[in-house]
Amino acid sequence: MRVLVVLAHPEPQSLNVALSKVIAEELQTGGHEVQVSDLYAMGWKSNIDRADFPTFPKDKPLAIAKASQLAYTAAHLTEDVMAEQKKLLWADTVILQFPLWWFSMPAILKGYVDRVWSCGFAYGVGEHSDKRYGDRYGEGVFAGKRAMLVVTAGGWESHYSARGINGPIDDLLWPINHGILYYPGFTVLPAFVAFRVDRYDKAAFDATADRLRERIRTLSATDPIPFRPQNMGDYEIPAMVLRDDIQSEGQEGFKLHQAPSSEKQL
Repeated sequence: MRVLVVLAHPEPQSLNVALSKVIAEELQTGGHEVQVSDLYAMGWKSNIDRADFPTFPKDKPLAIAKASQLAYTAAHLTEDVMAEQKKLLWADTVILQFPLWWFSMPAILKGYVDRVWSCGFAYGVGEHSDKRYGDRYGEGVFAGKRAMLVVTAGGWESHYSARGINGPIDDLLWPINHGILYYPGFTVLPAFVAFRVDRYDKAAFDATADRLRERIRTLSATDPIPFRPQNMGDYEIPAMVLRDDIQSEGQEGFKLHQAPSSEKQL
């Protein structure tokens, strides 16, 4: 197995960095290959702008999708972006690791996605017709690869439960799991989340590290989140809404877009 860990935490002595080392060591012990893109250590440029498209005409308004597509097609993306795309193509499993800040990922990691998920690479691909709406949501460049989030949160687990004040953790992570990972084709595994991390002592770290090692050992056997694929009949095209006859008892909101366990995922 070839695993890319994309890490987003500014402190070298942080829990996130320590857990990234746990991941790498466990993978290497199991005979797997691993690369770590430590975004802060790399000095990753998080904002997407004209500097990302050096050959785009300076006299034309910058339309990001168009500029991205042209640069990707002509291999004129910046070297840092092309290097990360190469890592993503190399990996068969990708782990995004980050602290939950303001109910989302740190800006540097969002900027990684903005810049690396180029048009023509991660989106804007495939046939668009009355039967298909591009290669996305279960199809695309990352089809056949697995992805997982490793997330740390300062709040209690109960705060992120179904009735918790912060909202269900799976709902908070939906835009990342479904919109960033599943959209370009990844098979998405349930997130690994550590709660109340600001109060960690050695015993708490050791327990979380052991739990994380077990998740890493079972990456290839873990059942993915059963997201419904876009082009396999569940959605009306081009409206992109679920068919009226699809009813999932007890499911609502985001979970409507997950198939019951009895159905087979793409």
